[in-house]
This record gives sequence, C-alpha cells and structure tokens, in this order.
Amino acid sequence: MSRVLVLRPEPGAAATAARALSLGLDPVVAPLFTVRSLPWTPPDGPFDALVLTSANAVRHAGMTSLAPFAKLPCYAVGEATAEAARAAGIGDIRIGPSDGAALAQQMAADGIARAVHPCGADHVPLSTADLKVIDVPVYAAEPVEALPETAAEALRAGGAVALLHSPRAAALFARLAAPYAARTRIAAISANARAAAGAGWAAAAVAARPRDDALLELGAKLCQTAPSR
Repeated sequence: MSRVLVLRPEPGAAATAARALSLGLDPVVAPLFTVRSLPWTPPDGPFDALVLTSANAVRHAGMTSLAPFAKLPCYAVGEATAEAARAAGIGDIRIGPSDGAALAQQMAADGIARAVHPCGADHVPLSTADLKVIDVPVYAAEPVEALPETAAEALRAGGAVALLHSPRAAALFARLAAPYAARTRIAAISANARAAAGAGWAAAAVAARPRDDALLELGAKLCQTAPSR
C-alpha cells in the first residue's frame, strides 16, 4: 500500500500531493485546516530584518503591506517560503537551517536585534534574550470539526500513512483519527509534531529534516513497512 494522507492546508497540500505522485505514492488530499486572511497593519520600525516562517504569511500579508520591509534582510524557513518571498519582490533572502527557533538563533548570531514576523494567529513566539521579534498575525488556520471523509475512508481501509506537517496538525489528527490509530502509521515533520501526535499508532517516525521533501521520503519508507499491529 502506498497511500499517504496529505493533511496540510492548501495551497501547500497540492504541492505535497504533486511531489507524492512523483515518488509513486497515492496521495489523499484531506486538509485539516482552512486558511483565511486577517486584517493587519504593518508595525512601526525600525527593524533590522523580516522573518517569514510560512509561505502562507507571504500570501495573506499581501505584497503592498510587505513593501515597507522588502529591502530588509529576510530570514525564511524553507525553500517554499523563500520562493513566496521572492515572488513578493523581496531580494535579500536567507534560508534558515530548520525551524523558527533555529532561524532566531541564526539572526541573533548575525547581529539582528529587532525583526518583524508576519505570522499565523497560532504561532510560536521567536523572541530571545538577544533578539526582539514583533509577531504580527496576518492569517488564521481554522481547524475542521470532523475528519474529512476522504481521510476517514482511507483509514478505514487500513494501511495509509498520515503526513503530519506541524504539532498543531498532529494534535488535531490524533483526536479526530483516534478510532483508527492502531492501524495507522504516521510520519512527522519534526520531533515536536511527533510528540503532539501522542501514542497508540501502528508505527511512527520523524523526518530527517523538517522539510516537505524529507517528510515524503519518510512516508514512502513507511509505506513499504507493514503496520506492527
């Protein structure tokens, strides 16, 4: 069985599904969140850098609102976020090694003292003792109330591998998919996402890197492994 559940919101879900198909996997797209824009006003500076931890932040912030920060060094998590930033006209982009926390360490090491962070309503604060990050929610990811039927059908059939792109998604999936946990394998993008999913799964593993491609590689490996229960 090579079926994987793609649970992240659009448009990321479509990109993951396309990558899954290229690996010979059978993606079932069943987003657990719907993303909507929030009204926001760019905060007053000065700032030393722009921080982007999600491509959704770029899409929902809007090019016009990001324009005041376009000439700042931009620290981005992942190539997808960097690509969205380039499309928005941001030039000096520095891709971080993994997640937001690592990005904050990199900024502090580079001498950044104050940064602006367009982000989701549900986000992890990035400020540290050496770095002040102004978090500005520009979008909200609203959770579904029930497991999408396409996902439930795949889980009832057995053998599917769920791709968990965040701790929040992992916690929600664990609650909604609890009746199917014993025969469901999960691939988590990070140790935090794995921890949020809890116990009771047929198999669970963490991607080698917190990137979509690494998560899909892990998902492909789990598809070749029979559930342990």
